[in-house]
Amino acid sequence: MSATGAARKRGKPASGAGAGAGAGKRRRKGDSFGDKGKSKGGGKMNEEISSDSESESLAPRRTEEEEEEELEETAQEKKLRLAKVYLEQLRQQEEEKAEAREFEEDQVAGRLKEDVLEQRGRLQKSVAKEIQAPDPADIRILRGHQLSITCLVITPDDLAIFSAAKDCTIIKWSVESGRKLHVIPRAKKGAEGQPPGHSTHVLCMAISSDGKYLASGDRSKLILIWEAQSCQHLYTFTGHRDAVSGLAFRRGTHQLYSTSHDRSVKVWNVAENSYVETLFGHQDAVAALDALSRECCVTAGGRDGTVRVWKIPEESQLVFYGHQGSIDSIQLINEEHMVSGADDGSVALWGLSKKRPLALQREAHGLRGELGLEQPFWVSAVAALLNTDLVATGSHNNSVRLWQCGEGFRQLDLLYNIPLVGFINSLKFSSAGDFLVAGVGQEHRLGRWWRIKEARNSVCIIPLRRAPRPPAAGS
Repeated sequence: MSATGAARKRGKPASGAGAGAGAGKRRRKGDSFGDKGKSKGGGKMNEEISSDSESESLAPRRTEEEEEEELEETAQEKKLRLAKVYLEQLRQQEEEKAEAREFEEDQVAGRLKEDVLEQRGRLQKSVAKEIQAPDPADIRILRGHQLSITCLVITPDDLAIFSAAKDCTIIKWSVESGRKLHVIPRAKKGAEGQPPGHSTHVLCMAISSDGKYLASGDRSKLILIWEAQSCQHLYTFTGHRDAVSGLAFRRGTHQLYSTSHDRSVKVWNVAENSYVETLFGHQDAVAALDALSRECCVTAGGRDGTVRVWKIPEESQLVFYGHQGSIDSIQLINEEHMVSGADDGSVALWGLSKKRPLALQREAHGLRGELGLEQPFWVSAVAALLNTDLVATGSHNNSVRLWQCGEGFRQLDLLYNIPLVGFINSLKFSSAGDFLVAGVGQEHRLGRWWRIKEARNSVCIIPLRRAPRPPAAGS
């Protein structure tokens, strides 16, 4: 076998002119069979190389087309994606608007429901469980009266407190600073040319719901009307035949109700400086009075053992029984319910549709005295946060007590004991419910049966802090 044949058999190209001619024939693609046969071995490799070169030359064109197709698909996908995002945003916005509308509707519905319940006198907001235990160190003590505090009121805006005492003076205090804003001094009997004031113990006060008028009543049968802002004396109402023991303005008006130890209830129009009418019914000296928006008032009848609801237009009254002792304090919780305290140590919750108490807490402040001769501590003051389930009571057992009214005002549960030394002669909640004011004295406001020497005649501001509410679900 020749060298050329061996080289072809191994697949190697032959050297020399024959190889060059064969290559030229492959480039010219000769038609002769012999030529094809001659170039079988080398032609196969060259054809493979030629095929690879052709695929390499065509590959970039396919890649560019594929890239163009991919770019076209990416743009379409982007448009689709953006459309989906936009639709999702629209859906979220619509959901948020729907939630906002639902929330507003719930708020409006809740407010309307509260208004309806308030008008019907059945509103009972649950706030007692949110109140935290008051810290005795946070209690602010305002001192200025020489004798026992007998009564106090808070202005509707919760910025000032008026307090009165057995020293016949009235002091206006700033809630924020605790300073005296004005003092109405004692008036001497028979002295002429002196500024107007009380010459005997001031037993009761009331302030109108717009904060314009202040009324005060004393043991000398007088009712004095003051401009609350400037403490300027405006009028003096006479007509009661004994000590004036209770005053209350009808909410939203300047109509004033008064009661007295002469057993009567009188109606006055302060804006017109006029007397309206007198109602009778109690069998003993009336100890306290309260009123809200309706044209009626409630009274505590003292030793006659009754609570009465006076319907002014009809000139009629409803009589309630329940306490065993003298009923010395009363306050309306809402238009249909009230709380009262008596010297038999009991606290009662009443509904206007029942002649008996809905709930009666006996020995509300415990017992005093020797073993076998125990007597309950008198309940000398009660207060209620309007339209809620929070009630406060005071006695002379060195404490103010906070209570929670149960569902339907059919139960009274003790929440906290707030230490205060002395007779608690008056209690008032602020309108917002963020503080409670107590009038403390060494003696009971109506007499001198006991004297607590270690007590200080003062006005005490007790902060009421609420526990933070847990965040709503999903917030």
